[in-house]
Amino acid sequence: MGKFVRQLLPFGSLTLIICVLSALKPDTFLTTENFMNVLRRSSVNGIIAIGMTSIIISAGIDLSVGSMMALSGMVGAYAMVAIGGSNPQGGAFVVGTILGVVVGVICGFVNGVLITKLKLQPFIVTLGTMSAFRGISYVWNNGQPYNVPSYKYLGEGIVLGIPISVIIVAVIVAIACFLLKYSRLGRYTYAIGSNREAAFHAGVNVDRNLIYIYTFTGLLVGIAAMIATSRTVSAQPTAGIALELDIIAAVVIGGASLAGGRGTITGTIIGTLLISVLRNGCTLLGISTHIQLIVIGMIIILAVAVDQLARTKTRELQA
Repeated sequence: MGKFVRQLLPFGSLTLIICVLSALKPDTFLTTENFMNVLRRSSVNGIIAIGMTSIIISAGIDLSVGSMMALSGMVGAYAMVAIGGSNPQGGAFVVGTILGVVVGVICGFVNGVLITKLKLQPFIVTLGTMSAFRGISYVWNNGQPYNVPSYKYLGEGIVLGIPISVIIVAVIVAIACFLLKYSRLGRYTYAIGSNREAAFHAGVNVDRNLIYIYTFTGLLVGIAAMIATSRTVSAQPTAGIALELDIIAAVVIGGASLAGGRGTITGTIIGTLLISVLRNGCTLLGISTHIQLIVIGMIIILAVAVDQLARTKTRELQA
């Protein structure tokens, strides 16, 4: 399977799903309000998936992003309430938002340090921090949420008819695309994922760059956490449970390889939209969330199977 076909497959699948849903539910699916709703709901997953893309390209994985999002939201909302009381405003929002993002950065940094300095597999480290971050989220306020009723701007704000959260995603996509394609960190990310030993012997500081990659992902999770908090005007310790499924699925469906060395931000965004449109369509058609999980699980298996087939064909051609 050629590279062009692999890149075109996610976009073709998204187009097909949109066409089918447009035919089945034209009055409800084909509306500006519904499309804006899909984009708004995709924003949190899209931002986190961008970070996950860089991790998967480097041949890593992060299972803790959902728990990290919950902890970032809880700390950010706590700061708002601590400064502004039961109905915080203005400056409390700014401080809380910054602190929430900083917590995400710290969590990502911790993941990176544990993986590189203890020489542990990313799966094991992030499985452990997934539990630890979630536990801290529950302990922080005895399992209760923090309500911030006026914190709506990031989640519901609109500029020139476009949701603020969608604008934030667009800016992050542009920055991430530039970093992956033109920066030294981006080139090292692909090199590490393709062949870690070769990258090391070529002079790449593998550990330092992996810490950068996981910290960058933590930064994006922190931003996504504050958007999610703003959307629901509360921070929940249960936020982001099983979020890893959708995030990893979006990256893999978008063409990234779990073996590392391949992936694009554009593909990830298409994968995120595909899952979001699919969920939206299933809801409009009255299909239960349980069936949705089955469908998404099958799509993940199919995407990995396609990747494995492509790699097998490549090895056969090179032999």
